[in-house]
Amino acid sequence: MSRSLSAYGAKMYAQMQLAIAETYGVEVASEMFSVEPSVAQELNDAITAKADFLERINVFPVDEIKGEKIFIGVSGPVTGRTNTKTTDREAKDASALENSTYELSPTESDVGLPYAKIDAWAKFPDFHQRYSAAVQKQIALDRIMVGFHGVKAAVQTDIAAYPMLQDVNKGWLQQLREQAPQQVLKEGKTAGKVTLGQGGDYANLDALVHDTKQMVDERLRDGGDLVAIIGSDLLAADKAKLYAKQGDVPTEKERIEDAQVIATYGGLPSFSVPFFPVNAVLVTSWDNLSIYFQGSSWRKQTVDNPKRSRVEDYNSRNEGYVIEQLEKIALTENVELVK
Repeated sequence: MSRSLSAYGAKMYAQMQLAIAETYGVEVASEMFSVEPSVAQELNDAITAKADFLERINVFPVDEIKGEKIFIGVSGPVTGRTNTKTTDREAKDASALENSTYELSPTESDVGLPYAKIDAWAKFPDFHQRYSAAVQKQIALDRIMVGFHGVKAAVQTDIAAYPMLQDVNKGWLQQLREQAPQQVLKEGKTAGKVTLGQGGDYANLDALVHDTKQMVDERLRDGGDLVAIIGSDLLAADKAKLYAKQGDVPTEKERIEDAQVIATYGGLPSFSVPFFPVNAVLVTSWDNLSIYFQGSSWRKQTVDNPKRSRVEDYNSRNEGYVIEQLEKIALTENVELVK
């Protein structure tokens, strides 16, 4: 490993430092600085744009580390009639829900860039843009991973023990398990699992998605905005069945490979999302899933560390995961395919 940057690598690193300082409006990027909320929003937008899933859900800036959810829907009907001769008209509190608060946790995204890699990338005149895009994309993917796999916010995280970032924060699925366990199906006729296939709890994926949807509050079930997020193993098994039945027909095979054969399961538009558990089904609306970050909490520093022969890029902010309406989400997990 290179013990120092090459002359051209050092030049690229210096240009990167200048670009970072200019982008964030600071004199030097080698000292820890607070990112202005407006710039933090631009940075967050850039990260969000790196993942289609994040563009579908809400990624909101908030002022406080704890507070009330940014509720953007209503919990049920608001229409009726009042006999005003005998009764006063009364406005309905359609947003009065339990578990209506959020709490953010300190979150770090720190990247070490070895000298050898900087030297290798130095030939690209847009080195800084390439590097920033790569880091932003990984932060975007990390956010998704925590959302679906996070079970706790540990004081000291351990990526070796929790490679899916389970200890970074409580994600949506864990919050659902804890706050609305009646909307989580974990087992069927056999303890510890839900079986799918001939002779199982569900004969096919359509039936499984349909029953998952039934755990959503009936007042929110037919609003036309629900979707099904389906694990890749379940989708792959269903696609395999289609190949077996129709894969010999060229036009049908092409449609299967383009994921156009079945756009819905259980009457819902269905999607595959990065890092979603391979053996689960989640029914909700896109706008029911949120990530909140404290706009004033984003901090950054980029330093040269010759002791480790690398440049280190430190990024931190307060961040958390929110289900806007608990009544509008349901999960079936531990699904096992019947062979």
